[in-house]
Amino acid sequence: MGLIIRSSSIHAAGCYTTTAITKGSRVVEYTGPRITKELADEKYQSSPTTYLFGLGDGDFVIDGHGTAMFINHSCDPNCETGEVRGRVWVKAIRDIAPGEELTYDYFLYDGDETDPAYCNCGAEDCRKTMYSPDEVQRRERVANRATRKKQQGRTAAAGR
Repeated sequence: MGLIIRSSSIHAAGCYTTTAITKGSRVVEYTGPRITKELADEKYQSSPTTYLFGLGDGDFVIDGHGTAMFINHSCDPNCETGEVRGRVWVKAIRDIAPGEELTYDYFLYDGDETDPAYCNCGAEDCRKTMYSPDEVQRRERVANRATRKKQQGRTAAAGR
């Protein structure tokens, strides 16, 4: 299977296939050193771009090095990821034509509360963020609580 890295309309560079890939095929392994989440947070504190992939319960991440780190997020992906005996594989969830960009849904769940992690995938049903639907709901609840708390503070101040 031939994979190449080239310019992407989703984000900077992307990973493309030069050959047809059949549904269910393992496409590529996400490789790189395994480091603690704390070390990754420290290492990339000032970096706007990372290629980290969370493992298992989230205590460790893969600091991406290799072809798979260029696979971009999409809300309508053609691949998915899965952990098999401590290794992360990207697998085709549908047939993929030669020349197509490979994508998977990042389902982000962790990050700076102020970072919207905008999605540029262009899918018809794009959620406009790379965060998982559960994380989007959690963030909305946090924002709503903060808004209510702020409004209660204003109401209390106005009543004085």
